[in-house]
Amino acid sequence: MVSFEKFNKISDYLWEVPRTFRKAMRVPARVYASEKMLTHVLDERAIEQLINIASLPGIEKYALAMPDIHQGYGFPIGGVAALRADEGVISPGGVGYDINCGVRLLASEVTLEDVGSKIEQIVSQMQRDVPSGVGRGGSVVLKEPELDKVLNTGVKWAISQGYATEADAEATEERGSMPGADAARVSERAKKRGADQLGTLGAGNHFVEIQEVVDIYDDRIAETFGIFPGQVTILIHTGSRGLGHQVCTDYVKLMNKVVHQYQIALPDRELSCAPFKSPEGQRYFGAMAAAANFAWTNRQILTDHVRGSWAQVLESGKQNAMRLVYDVAHNMAKKEKHDGKEYIVHRKGATRSFGPDHPVLPDKYKSTGQPVIIPGSMGTHSYLLAGTKESMQSTWGSTCHGAGRRMSRSQAKRSLDYNKLLEELDKYGVVVRAGSAKGLLEEAPAAYKDIDEVIKVVSETKIAAKVARMKPVGIIKG
Repeated sequence: MVSFEKFNKISDYLWEVPRTFRKAMRVPARVYASEKMLTHVLDERAIEQLINIASLPGIEKYALAMPDIHQGYGFPIGGVAALRADEGVISPGGVGYDINCGVRLLASEVTLEDVGSKIEQIVSQMQRDVPSGVGRGGSVVLKEPELDKVLNTGVKWAISQGYATEADAEATEERGSMPGADAARVSERAKKRGADQLGTLGAGNHFVEIQEVVDIYDDRIAETFGIFPGQVTILIHTGSRGLGHQVCTDYVKLMNKVVHQYQIALPDRELSCAPFKSPEGQRYFGAMAAAANFAWTNRQILTDHVRGSWAQVLESGKQNAMRLVYDVAHNMAKKEKHDGKEYIVHRKGATRSFGPDHPVLPDKYKSTGQPVIIPGSMGTHSYLLAGTKESMQSTWGSTCHGAGRRMSRSQAKRSLDYNKLLEELDKYGVVVRAGSAKGLLEEAPAAYKDIDEVIKVVSETKIAAKVARMKPVGIIKG
């Protein structure tokens, strides 16, 4: 464990373990957190994992942790690292098992007052229309040639099948189709696991959440994003399901076999990796990008289901029911240029926060920076923010992806009361539909950090700028 005394205080919300802390470190390790948050995270392995990242070949400037940091596999959740493309490595543990787990924000044109008493009916209809749960299949079942099209082209395939529009693609990172995707690099087992899982929610912390916009912090940016007070919005949070998990499993095994051939010494075998430009590194990148395309398509088909539920209950047009504001990825390694150099930026439980005028952003968001979506925990507020120039300078254009766990799932099930949780959510005015009592307890607000404190760190350090805050009114959990 790393003691608090080993950190240098850079500012009230930024702390650093110097490079001299351990001989193998190539760069310092930095944590965005309040003193209270940092003290709490010292009780687990997350900081040790962050220091381990600082030893990876090709890492540039810092190993970074966002304020939602907690222990993960290899990288901590909330970990960010930029590795030089020419001499650095790529690590499946730096991406995670749920490749391109992500969240998208849909915005209606009506207020909660307009919807009135129909929220419970909408939640029930969405639960019927959105398949959820571990291993649960959906209505879209693909044989391999068609599945390969999804893996290679992502949302382009969804557009061709009527599940998406060009406007949806425009409001998705990489337009929902990541360069370099190669279905041939995805194993038959992974494809089998994913064949019937498009348009499904899964379990764990994945959800569909109906919300009301309760606070606007920046009128200009909110207007550009199409957000207004009282508006009904929907968050969809899920990823690449069993397919992505199998891709990670396959390539962790492969890289464990070859890492020593490249004379890479690792402080933790969970950081198994290979040079990005090696055959193994390129194979993983192609498979990871394909799994990312699968995840974007999954969220897109879920969007189609949600739009259908909304239109059915409110008797409105399906395609006009919900506009996609933006879709952001959480678990990715992406080729990006920063200061004219190419890096493989790993974001594990962290999200992009690109600032104004960045060339990859849609034209409508170039004046604002990209939309950044940071969900709270079930029963607490979520935030819409905007990327900043400061994030481009200090965090490789990155910020946190959520509140971050403070209890393990097993601890939450042991220490929290199911009936009390239901009472609290009812008192808060949230309609809940969940697949299991255990699953609900695992995602209780008490199991997570205070989202407002997390957002304060993000805002004060300017790695994203607050735009709006949303309150949950209906939740569908796997």
